[in-house]
Amino acid sequence: MSKSSGNDRSILNPGGYEKSRGLRQLTTGWIKPYRGWLMGILLSMLMESLVSLAAPWPLKIVIDNVINEHPLPQGLHWLRSLLPGDQFMNLAIVCGILLVLLTAIGGLASFIDNYLTEYVAQNLAKDLRREIYHHLQSLSLAYYDTHQVGKLLSTLTTDVDTIQEFISSTILNLLVDLLTILCMLGLMVYLKWDFALICAGMAPLLLLFMLRFKKEVKKATRELRMDQAEMISVMQTGLESIRTVNVFGRQELEEDRLKRVNDDTVNAALKARKIKSIVSPVFALGVSLCLAFVLWRGSILIRAGLMTLGTLTVYLSYLNKFFSPVKDLAKMTVGIAQATVAIERVQQILTADSTIADNPGAQDPGTMKGEIVFEHVFFSYIPDIPVLSDINLCIAPRQHIGICGPTGGGKSTLASLIPRLYNLSSGQIRIDGINISDLKLAELRKGIAFVLQDTMLFFGSVSENIAYGRPNATEEEIVQAAKQANADEFIRKLPKGYGSLIGERGITLSGGERQRIGLARVFLRNSPIVILDEPTASLDSGSEKLLTEAMERLMKDRTVITISHKINTLIHCDKIILLKDGMVAGEGTHQRLMAENPFYAALNQN
Repeated sequence: MSKSSGNDRSILNPGGYEKSRGLRQLTTGWIKPYRGWLMGILLSMLMESLVSLAAPWPLKIVIDNVINEHPLPQGLHWLRSLLPGDQFMNLAIVCGILLVLLTAIGGLASFIDNYLTEYVAQNLAKDLRREIYHHLQSLSLAYYDTHQVGKLLSTLTTDVDTIQEFISSTILNLLVDLLTILCMLGLMVYLKWDFALICAGMAPLLLLFMLRFKKEVKKATRELRMDQAEMISVMQTGLESIRTVNVFGRQELEEDRLKRVNDDTVNAALKARKIKSIVSPVFALGVSLCLAFVLWRGSILIRAGLMTLGTLTVYLSYLNKFFSPVKDLAKMTVGIAQATVAIERVQQILTADSTIADNPGAQDPGTMKGEIVFEHVFFSYIPDIPVLSDINLCIAPRQHIGICGPTGGGKSTLASLIPRLYNLSSGQIRIDGINISDLKLAELRKGIAFVLQDTMLFFGSVSENIAYGRPNATEEEIVQAAKQANADEFIRKLPKGYGSLIGERGITLSGGERQRIGLARVFLRNSPIVILDEPTASLDSGSEKLLTEAMERLMKDRTVITISHKINTLIHCDKIILLKDGMVAGEGTHQRLMAENPFYAALNQN
């Protein structure tokens, strides 16, 4: 049996992903690594079906050939000679033994089927989540500017579970149920062909009835998934913002938001369930009509000596079992509708075209010198609404550049284009003379480090957070980076020092402490290009002083771009870029801009 490897890239993109892939292509790609396991499941299911077909026959033999002493069919005379003594009692014992054996074989097949199905289901869900998460990690930040994280989480959980169930069980059950129906129908024709015609006529009617509701089920399921995604999004936003909610006393507002979307979810779920619940009573009515006819007609035939009681017993058993797979097939139309909706939602993620990936022939930049050139760069988040227009800049290696300007001028956007967090609308950015689009993305980003206004820390130890950008760093290197960032002193005062756990988003630390851990990350990463985006904007004077001292050490022998509203923090930069309305409104030293650029002078005055 083939088992997928944890490092198999085909799992992350099974069979090569295309936008037009439908239900068949998607499921084929996802189940391909588990062909061997699925074959084992199929064989065990077939064994269960064969046991189910054979199970009523020992009872028929006991009723007809032991109790009523009818002669055995020609091919079964050998059963009487298996044990010495009374032939009728021996036949009853043999039938009892056969019944136990059939039960044991059926139980073993059921165990194998259930275990392997669960194995495939769990691993398939794991692979599918990896594929979706891998794709999400490769998307441009522009994708996240227009999509709610809560809804993406809903696809990673609810929709993946739906697809998991469909692929791991529904497809195989479909094959087995079809085979079971054909086999049972053949045996029923063999036992009493006119009775079989009743069943053969009823089954298509029931299936057609279910197909009638497929469209409604699909629509109801789509509404339910959308409401579930919205509910997860509301809960996530409320919990992530719990401090703000408490500060402003807006718990009631958040609870009202959840109540509304919760009510919508319940209504959608009830609507979907109402449609699906029609299946069982309709099928029960159809089966009861067939049973009533067979009982009535069978009683007449038995009294006339044209049918044995054992044959009627087997027939009734088959009749019940015959409609069970028919009912399953009808329910599968519901399952297929649900899986189709789930796959549509997964496709919306996997076919998102805002992926930032390596271009063909992308090269390794090697050791960067740090020269950065912008040539006629245009960028917009929304088409036809430019954020940056015709940016032309030249930053020399190891030069310290300051970027300032009014809010909304495009300062942070400009910096985010250098590591290709977004794709340019037009123009190009070159590092050491090479277009960044021609560089390997992972290697490009290794050469660039950020310190943001609000450093994102993760739940984990201090050491793990400092080493986030370089996880193979030694403890000595981590401590040295913390010392350079003026963070070692406060870290050692924590209960477990570098092993102390930091709350989610670093909530247990002050703003200045979070920023110094963020700076320690940059020291440890040791990138030749550093971007400082308002790192001291929200700090008190004491924390700002410690961070500024550390940043001065960081700036040595590196190309540094500092973004700040505070012009006094940029006075000593080699060059200052003034951005206004997405365009370069001036550049030069602080002294030159103060003398030649009235807007810069006014900005400094303010």
